[in-house]
Amino acid sequence: MNEKRMRVAPLVGQHRFELTDAPVPDPAPGQVQVRVAYVGVCGSDLHNFAEGAVGDTPALYPMVLGHEPSGVVVKTGAGVSGWSAGDEAALEPAIYCYHCEFCMRGRHNLCTHIRFLSQPTDPGFFRDYVNLPARNLLPKPSGVSLKELTLFEPLAVVLHSMEFVQLRTGEDAVVFGAGAIGAMTVAALKMSGARRVYVVDPVPHRRDLALAMGADVVIDPLQVSAGKEILRETNGRGVDVAIDCATKNGSMNEALISVRNAGRMVITGIPSEPEPSLKFHVARRKELAIYNVRRSNHESDLALRVLATEARRFAPLLTHTLPLEKIQDAFTMLEHYADGVGKVCIEVASS
Repeated sequence: MNEKRMRVAPLVGQHRFELTDAPVPDPAPGQVQVRVAYVGVCGSDLHNFAEGAVGDTPALYPMVLGHEPSGVVVKTGAGVSGWSAGDEAALEPAIYCYHCEFCMRGRHNLCTHIRFLSQPTDPGFFRDYVNLPARNLLPKPSGVSLKELTLFEPLAVVLHSMEFVQLRTGEDAVVFGAGAIGAMTVAALKMSGARRVYVVDPVPHRRDLALAMGADVVIDPLQVSAGKEILRETNGRGVDVAIDCATKNGSMNEALISVRNAGRMVITGIPSEPEPSLKFHVARRKELAIYNVRRSNHESDLALRVLATEARRFAPLLTHTLPLEKIQDAFTMLEHYADGVGKVCIEVASS
């Protein structure tokens, strides 16, 4: 009997993918085998590719990236009910222990024993097949394509960030960075009742994307000091909340400057520096609340409901789709902001 095999695209060094193959194991009891359809490329994937690390966590090559997947059920392991071959699903990349103190408190994103598929020791989804715990599959909503479904994971992160944003209707906000997370944050702010949303990004086509997602004002930080410009726009008061989805080129400190006294700052992005600099005394004098975002926590179902009703709102994000064989080109395009790129999906299933 021939062994079933699959294609895998590990990152084998900085700026270097290789396409290889590996055996496909049968699903264990409680698992579902899924044929991966599409995988969105995340900013953290790009950190590993371009910088060889995510913040203070170095890449360990070879490693299989990709944690924004959709897929189709192939078969189920013993004891699994509710899923059948051919079912389409969103695939959760985080596997929790469910018994540590943080899981018991409902803070599963801080699980002591978390396995997040796409980390060095836990392969991600840039491969043909994955065996997952049945609870890591979520049914695809009607009217949402498998490609659009890849947005559920980053949208869940954005919705988690909104727990810290604590937006009140009529408040003003600024978003630093207009990549996929930043652009979706703009949409979430407008859906939540923001009065005026400013977006800061040095790349012209990303500023255009932010406008398409609902931004009211876009600012080029290469032309002006973003913090000072926002203070000027708000008559010296500042915005109520700043969300930094870029965390690069001094954006965190510009965000501090742009926020009003007693405002909020939410850091969704991951700084490249292991020990980033922060103007503490600016935050101290304003008595700012500063929050960090750690992935998502129980927001996936809500993300799927939002996609089911607002798929058209997010359509401008999905600008490019490349096959698994072209994964190197996809990451190079993203690194250099080439060809008006917004969100890139890697198409796996049809290859």
